Amino acid sequence: MTIKESELILNPDGSIYHLNLKPENIAHTVLLVGDQNRVEKISKHFDHIEFTTQKREFKTHTGTYKGKRITVLSTGIGPDNIDIVLNELDALVNIDFKTRQVKESLTKLDIIRIGTSGSLQDNIPVDAFVLSTHGLDINGLLRAYQIDHIANPDIEKAFIKHTNWSSHKATPIIIRGSEILEKKLESDLIHKGLTATAGGFYGPQGRVLRLDIQDPDLNAKMDNFNFNGVVISNFEMETSAIYGLSKLLGHDALSLNAIIANRANGTFSKNPLAAIEKLISYTLNKLVE
Repeated sequence: MTIKESELILNPDGSIYHLNLKPENIAHTVLLVGDQNRVEKISKHFDHIEFTTQKREFKTHTGTYKGKRITVLSTGIGPDNIDIVLNELDALVNIDFKTRQVKESLTKLDIIRIGTSGSLQDNIPVDAFVLSTHGLDINGLLRAYQIDHIANPDIEKAFIKHTNWSSHKATPIIIRGSEILEKKLESDLIHKGLTATAGGFYGPQGRVLRLDIQDPDLNAKMDNFNFNGVVISNFEMETSAIYGLSKLLGHDALSLNAIIANRANGTFSKNPLAAIEKLISYTLNKLVE
């Protein structure tokens, strides 16, 4: 089936619409960061940078680290941006832009998010690293796709019951991260847990400024959720979308976060830039071991 021009949008130079990338511009290992200024914080470690571009908040550097070709790409904030990034990354490797048809032989990407987050557990201190074994979609993005075959109904039902989840909100979805990448990136320095992904920073994450929120007790209920030892470790705005779309498209994905705030005890990192720098070095070295 030929994909219509209105569905697969290309720029005049043949690059994909939002990311401004051509297939040859990306490696098969892709590091995702939210902040475009964090791209250089990773690529400064590269032996060589072969390609750079930016369009809107989507900034890309591709190069090599200790001989391994890696792409670093900024996504901006939120699951809606992840929808753009994941679909366009997949198109770059799995759709022929000339024929506008899906390739017979599909390519699998390794996609690793390096981010910052707030912990919901008092035993995960600021400046610690969290590896997301699962992503919890409480924002509804994945509901736009056919996701029944990648969902985890047992844990989802337990979460809905535990939180008395409102039927007026999108039904939560829980997606497992890549066990292959987990084994590659884990160590004694890593905390593990389920990462909740909200669709916003304030109300959707339980923050109150001037607006009342639908469930002021949601964070407290999430703090003490436990399903066979799986607890909700942290709250952010990208992981579940990365996990769900990667799994649907056949890619391996994992999310690593430097904890810069602890919501349970109200603390904030004294040096968040140092924490993320340590996580960057940790991730790069793990990838080339």
